[in-house]
Amino acid sequence: MDNSYNHYKNYNDYKGYKSLPFFGQAEIIHDFTVEFTQKYIDYKSRTRDQMDQAGRSGKQNIAEGYLQRSVEGKLKLLGVARGSLEELLNDYLDYLRQHLLAIWDKNDPRSLAIRKIAYNRYKNYNDYKIYLRTPEEAANTMVILINQTNQLLDQKLRWLEEQFVKEGGFRENLLKKRLEYRKKQQL
Repeated sequence: MDNSYNHYKNYNDYKGYKSLPFFGQAEIIHDFTVEFTQKYIDYKSRTRDQMDQAGRSGKQNIAEGYLQRSVEGKLKLLGVARGSLEELLNDYLDYLRQHLLAIWDKNDPRSLAIRKIAYNRYKNYNDYKIYLRTPEEAANTMVILINQTNQLLDQKLRWLEEQFVKEGGFRENLLKKRLEYRKKQQL
């Protein structure tokens, strides 16, 4: 079975959260992690389940967060996504350390090649899948992509916090509207 995204009609044409760079990257991280754990981690291992769940949680909480009406709800769920991806990052680093594999420097030519992929406008899972050849290459690829995704999420979280401070939250604004309505009714 071909696991590529090429068969999904108009996959890159979706609007909303699916067009966000960090959502696309989180989706790649999730799919890559599932394949990594199937290939390199014993099926009986609790680590396998934990890594798969952390990858899924990173992606799903971004989606759920963007369906929230409130900035507060979005902040909370994007924070959960960020935490899940950090947990997964540490799982990959642990894997490298525990298996006595190299953790690549960010300026290593292999790292630079992988880091460049994130700048491709139409990147997808297939751009990263080639790095599943060895556990060292695969784990380092995810360390790089998760770090890039976390940086994007951190930036978005900062912007949302600023928006919340300036504009208030959903409930706060709804209460203002309610009070304005009641005031008009009393006139």
